[in-house]
Amino acid sequence: MNDIFDFFLAPYTSASLLNIVLEITAVVLGILSVWYAKKENILVFPTGIISTALYVYICVQYTLYGDVIINTYYTMMSLYGWYVWRHSTIGQAIAISTASSKDWTNALLIFSTTALFVILVYLYFDRFNQLTDYFDTFTTGIFFAAMWLMAHKKIEHWLFWIVGNIISIPLYFVKGLGFSGLQFIVFLTLAIQGYFLWKTRLISTHQTASK
Repeated sequence: MNDIFDFFLAPYTSASLLNIVLEITAVVLGILSVWYAKKENILVFPTGIISTALYVYICVQYTLYGDVIINTYYTMMSLYGWYVWRHSTIGQAIAISTASSKDWTNALLIFSTTALFVILVYLYFDRFNQLTDYFDTFTTGIFFAAMWLMAHKKIEHWLFWIVGNIISIPLYFVKGLGFSGLQFIVFLTLAIQGYFLWKTRLISTHQTASK
């Protein structure tokens, strides 16, 4: 048991109090953001923006460049998603829907472009020397695609989050961000719940429309 606590706490012995407080704050706001997403509540975006902005700073301190890119993108896409959720072409709030073939093509393009970009960044900084760097490339692409799908209220975005969260749980413990690793366990639980909740709402909407 002591070995587990040492593994979790050891990286924080050299971390500043400021960084620890900022990480815990980012974790709490991140969990709130995903909880709001599950509820289809627009507060997903302001809470998410603050959380990801904090993570940009934290990940710079830990030289986690893939995570810096992810959280910078999250921040920008949250601003975009905030606008999309509040407006549509007919002035009504956007509704939950399934991804079309065009949406899947866009998601694949976003995943591929993002993964290539992260590879180039890590090569530039000569950072492809850890196993976590390779996983970063994959998860960054997954999360970029997930965020784009979420901004457009495509139910499939939850599936992307689920896969990315499963990979990220051990990844963040290895990176020395234990609180963030715990956050991804909560994220995974909320993502599974969110998928089934959105699916129920989508079915209900279709049944109402067919009457």
